[in-house]
Amino acid sequence: MKDSLGMLFFKEKQIRLIAALMSEKEWHIADLAKETGVTYIHTSNFINKCESVGLIASEKHGRIKRIFLTEKGMEIAKGISAITQKMDSHPKPVPQELQDGL
Repeated sequence: MKDSLGMLFFKEKQIRLIAALMSEKEWHIADLAKETGVTYIHTSNFINKCESVGLIASEKHGRIKRIFLTEKGMEIAKGISAITQKMDSHPKPVPQELQDGL
């Protein structure tokens, strides 16, 4: 998604995290961070913010926290995915000055 129209509106790290969470895989924060190439602390902060607004839920099993999208989170993730796919199909890359100016 780098250098694409989608980058004008969305942040790449968050999109990678949301896309991974859409899979049926059972996720733990450390595994999600490793899979997406996003730092553990960034992933943890993002998960906590999403959980506070009801997009992500978690279950604790001892010290391990399993995370997953809520129904609301899945709906939003699907919408974001559809939008970014549509934007990424745009034939022209976004000029560098537009990327830097925003």
